[in-house]
Amino acid sequence: MILTVTLNMALDVTYEVPSVDWDGVNRVGAVHRRAGGKGVNVARVLAALGRQVLVTGLVGGPTGRAIEEDLASAGLRSELCRIAGDSRTTLAVCETAGPAAPQEPAAPHESAAPHEKVATRRTALFNEPGPDVTPDELAGFVRRYTSLAREADVVVLSGSLPRGVPADIYATLAGIPDAPVIVDADGDPLRHAPKGRPAVVKPNAEELARAFPGGQGAQEVRSQGAEAVVVSMGADGLLAVTGEGTFRARMPYTVVGNPTGAGDALVAGLAMDVGRPWPDRLRRAAALGAAAVAAPVAGAFDRDVYAAIHPQIVIT
Repeated sequence: MILTVTLNMALDVTYEVPSVDWDGVNRVGAVHRRAGGKGVNVARVLAALGRQVLVTGLVGGPTGRAIEEDLASAGLRSELCRIAGDSRTTLAVCETAGPAAPQEPAAPHESAAPHEKVATRRTALFNEPGPDVTPDELAGFVRRYTSLAREADVVVLSGSLPRGVPADIYATLAGIPDAPVIVDADGDPLRHAPKGRPAVVKPNAEELARAFPGGQGAQEVRSQGAEAVVVSMGADGLLAVTGEGTFRARMPYTVVGNPTGAGDALVAGLAMDVGRPWPDRLRRAAALGAAAVAAPVAGAFDRDVYAAIHPQIVIT
């Protein structure tokens, strides 16, 4: 079982609009509302790929009830801890257009059709900060997490923290289970995470540079305790610094679309291939990240894009 942890769970709302007029009225073409937060997105991808997954985290208020209901309707098993504060809402506004042409591929491939159906041009995200969490509420969660993590094969800790949760919480949680732990965080939580000795820390390039300036971020993360660091670089693929060496996953072409949730799909790929050789793990992770860009909402991925791009990713 893969356990995903989302401390700052959210109700994700996505608006699809032809274009945004910041000085006028905008008519929304489609609306998507679903439970979200990075760990929830990871769980959705894992479940779609047939993996047994359990969602845990903090929820509260009317928004928290909506999150619980959506998880249940999606068939995602969850054990959540309720708090007094209301869970947050996030808003993604996606400008849509006609089919987006990909860049020229680095190597010949049989068809561009899967990624030509992507219609998103630009996406703006509006993320609320989240509720206040009391020390007693956090202690109750840690007790629940400790019990769940001991039954897990892999643990994923990801996303922002609500107010009242200390920045070193991921380091604390990573040190509890014997199972491999993957951490996907930003800012202070990312800086503290290696102290918990996680199996993988997965920042994107910008997050890594902010948390560990000076150009040696991945090596710094490993020197502080992480077994491996996987850096997502968007269309430039992945860089993995591991105990087995340094690997680079290069994308054959760019998939244009909605990047929200791409990193979460990538983490799902890393979580489901623990124990496999790094080239195999990185190829699946990179392909899932690209396929998530082609999907309209976070937590989903385009199976056609995934099937088309997976065999073409080059690992060096």
